[in-house]
Amino acid sequence: MSIDGICISLPKEYLGLKVQLMCDSLPKLLLGIPLTIELVAISLSIGFVLAMCIALMRISGSRLLNIVSRSYVFYFRGTPLLVQIFLIYYGLAQFDLIKESFLWPFFREAYWCGILALTLNTGAYTAEIIRGGLQSVPHGQIESARSMGMSGILLYRRVILPIAFRQALPAYGNEMILMVKGTSLVSTITLMEITGIARHIIAKYWTPVEIFLIAGIIYLFINYLVTRIVRYAENRYTPYLQTNE
Repeated sequence: MSIDGICISLPKEYLGLKVQLMCDSLPKLLLGIPLTIELVAISLSIGFVLAMCIALMRISGSRLLNIVSRSYVFYFRGTPLLVQIFLIYYGLAQFDLIKESFLWPFFREAYWCGILALTLNTGAYTAEIIRGGLQSVPHGQIESARSMGMSGILLYRRVILPIAFRQALPAYGNEMILMVKGTSLVSTITLMEITGIARHIIAKYWTPVEIFLIAGIIYLFINYLVTRIVRYAENRYTPYLQTNE
């Protein structure tokens, strides 16, 4: 074979090996989807309840509750999620008080530390989203409901919360997408979700571009589904605000 022939065939063979590796890695990366979705679902569910409490504390009028809730939101919104994960998983393990307490079986597991970090992080962001939604409810509608005899929990359940939810839904959809991407950081504490599996494959074959490209496509597909779910919810609860697309 001529030198020119060798120069032409080698790149094609090399490209074929890369494509084959990407195809072989796809099923392995897909195995990380259940854990990724599980982390997102649990953290968003618990984080939403936490955020509702924090948001109500912010608008309660109590100075003490306001200081506590503002401090919580300030810290978890002002520091990187990766730092929060490290502080919870590695930092708390440094204290004998934690190791000797009933909490140690929880904090020694990377899975629960990851969920805790994701929950606390999304709780801070969601609290501000909910607070904005609650404060955007027209005062006239609240007064109208009160004039009909509604008050307390009934007023929140039938008037304030439904309107606030509709107002906050687009911003909360963005938070859901951020949480899907945020789960990639828990791979740093040994969890084998999509990014964790990708890092394992890269360490074995040293092909970061090809493997992360496939992983990115999987994340893109998951977030596409999230955007469709949010769009459906928007069309369902605010049909009067939608335009024909």
